[in-house]
Amino acid sequence: MTKVLGVDTSLRSSGLAVVEARGSRLSAVEFGAVRVPRDEPRSSCLKRLRAAVVDAITRLSPDAAALEGIFYCKNVKTAVTLGECRGVVISVCAEAGIPVYEYPPKRIKQAVVGFGSAGKEQVRKMVMSILGLTAPPQEDASDALAIAICHLHQLTSYTALAPKEI
Repeated sequence: MTKVLGVDTSLRSSGLAVVEARGSRLSAVEFGAVRVPRDEPRSSCLKRLRAAVVDAITRLSPDAAALEGIFYCKNVKTAVTLGECRGVVISVCAEAGIPVYEYPPKRIKQAVVGFGSAGKEQVRKMVMSILGLTAPPQEDASDALAIAICHLHQLTSYTALAPKEI
């Protein structure tokens, strides 16, 4: 049995999900979103994200964490904010001794849907199918579930093909 914490980072709404693999069967242990009001200062947003990740790690004991890799941002401010959120998650996981992996958005979509140009709705439907969910998860939670599924699909006994910890 392997449990992976998938995190879709954003300042105002981050998705957190833990997916468990028992052999080839995947199931969602827990998933949701950390939402923060627009008027709340950045420091409070990061504090809430940190608390949510610490809580998930404490309660659910994941074996690894997975994040979406940094992608091209036209807005520098957005890129910096995403970097701060990722830093919080990576730091919390490092403190807990949990290895962190990252995957490019196209690789996540390919692992879940079968091709890297899939839309958000296609990813959500496949996440539901793979995990046997009866109701669609929130967008951020769906992304976090997809990230965790991607990591579990990448695990292999071939060392050369295994994902590298960041």
